[in-house]
Amino acid sequence: MAKFHFIEDYERLVRRLMWKYPMHEAMSRAVGGGTYEHIGRIEAGIVAYAGLRNGQSLVDLGCGSGRLASALGQLMTIEYCGIDVVKALLRYAKKKSPENYRFILNRSLSVPLPDASSDMATAFSVFTHLLHHESYIYLEELHRVVRSGGTVVFSFLEFAEDSHWPQFEATVKVQRTATLPHLNQYIERSQIFVWAQKIGYQSVRFVNSTDAPWGEPGSLGQSVAILER
Repeated sequence: MAKFHFIEDYERLVRRLMWKYPMHEAMSRAVGGGTYEHIGRIEAGIVAYAGLRNGQSLVDLGCGSGRLASALGQLMTIEYCGIDVVKALLRYAKKKSPENYRFILNRSLSVPLPDASSDMATAFSVFTHLLHHESYIYLEELHRVVRSGGTVVFSFLEFAEDSHWPQFEATVKVQRTATLPHLNQYIERSQIFVWAQKIGYQSVRFVNSTDAPWGEPGSLGQSVAILER
């Protein structure tokens, strides 16, 4: 099976980080800025704000090295399934999570789970690195996987947020050096509304990147979309 661009990009990044840094620092850097524990608590706060409760189930698309899984394991008892494209990240995530948490290596534009099998699905810092049609396909898959009345939560970059502009400038700068930049994709809210309507989501609401209605430990630094099935 041919690899998608994001698999090759991510595998290369993880190998370089593991060579350069101690394991925990490499695993933290592999899933973006901020500390592993701090961002994990923020993401856990977001899913609780979006409606996840004890006894429910969550699919974590692009779970990475497990910062959300680790934080959730300390806050509530749920059924959890993490999915990612890099085996080394999944191995680390499993070590940091409750024993009942499941992890799946999946390298296709699909979610390898049954229809209507989960209460919530998340995709933190995933669509920020995909082409639009890839994000759309994943949103279709997550719509299939969550139950009626369930929720899909994802983070995204948008030009309307001033704090997101430096990331775009950095990408432009790298492109000008004639090197291949790491893909940083921006999605506008108008696109998300259209996608949600076409796929069949019932409602969409947003949280600005600097807001934190879930309280401490603060904002994620990316905008958040909450889609109701």
